[in-house]
Amino acid sequence: MTQIPSGDTRPTDRAARSWSLGTTPWQRLPPLGAPRARIIIDNDFSGDPDDLYQLVHHLLSPSVEVRLVVASHLRADDGFDPSGRSAQNAAVIAKDVFARMGLTSTEVIVVGSDEPLADRSTPRPSPAVDAIVAEALRDDVSTPLFYVAGGGLTDIASAYLVEPRVAERLTLVWIGGEEHEGLAVPPPSAMPIEYNLLIDPVAGQVIFGDSPIPLWQVPRDVYRQCLVSDAELRVRVAEAGPLGRYLYDEVAFVMRMVATHVGGGAETYALGDSPLVLLTALQSVFEADPSSSRYVERPTPALSDDGGYVDVPGARPMRVYTWVDTRLMFEDFYVKLAEFGRWQAAGS
Repeated sequence: MTQIPSGDTRPTDRAARSWSLGTTPWQRLPPLGAPRARIIIDNDFSGDPDDLYQLVHHLLSPSVEVRLVVASHLRADDGFDPSGRSAQNAAVIAKDVFARMGLTSTEVIVVGSDEPLADRSTPRPSPAVDAIVAEALRDDVSTPLFYVAGGGLTDIASAYLVEPRVAERLTLVWIGGEEHEGLAVPPPSAMPIEYNLLIDPVAGQVIFGDSPIPLWQVPRDVYRQCLVSDAELRVRVAEAGPLGRYLYDEVAFVMRMVATHVGGGAETYALGDSPLVLLTALQSVFEADPSSSRYVERPTPALSDDGGYVDVPGARPMRVYTWVDTRLMFEDFYVKLAEFGRWQAAGS
């Protein structure tokens, strides 16, 4: 989340109508079936506001059952939140989003570690780790479990180190990591280590090189495809009620800060965490899969200390997404947000 200066006048409207997870009162027509999958959402909500769009979109998607929302940390020196309490602040922000939506199911929000892993064998204990292990080891459900991560990997790596059996019980969908040779090239002036991996490089090494966790990766070149224009956000988001205006203002605040400190204005913003919704909630009806997006399958590499990929012949296969269906992803979000905004307005 952005650092809010004194005197900020952005709207702070709260929802007039309440609801709980597992219900969809904003839909005039009922959902077309029960959820097909469970998800654990893990994101650094005190950072880049693209995670807020992902959170809202997932909460409005009835085909997935949101079991946990893990509030995870940023780097200690991250400009979005250098407080050293970024995971705790992320939980506060997630609860604020729930309040703006009128969503009463705040018990699903759990706090992760405020620190990265110190080494590849020692987990960071947190309420989130305990909850992740408990959900993964459930024997009373048969729906698949996706762990969708839009930031660092500290808490899922810690859960694996605490209880290796979680690797057999979930699929990790991660936004992060640099470009793969032969598939894409880095952007101009790229960070030496990709942003999300840099939050906890050791956790990345645990997940890629030490664990057998099934992995679907959306690397930097692909999450940078997820550009929306300011015109889209002004019309399709800001005008969709108080929740939409809140989401728009979070991105607009960052864009103004960039224009002030870097110079020049931009007309686009990358909502790079949104593929987490596309790849889980928006799968095909028959032969369920994210069938409108493209990926290649290759042996899972290990990660070097500088964030690069190290070939491991015979390693478990992973999916590397090369293109995502942004039309489906964003149009679905805009329509759901508008539908929800109309429902909120009717109760005010």
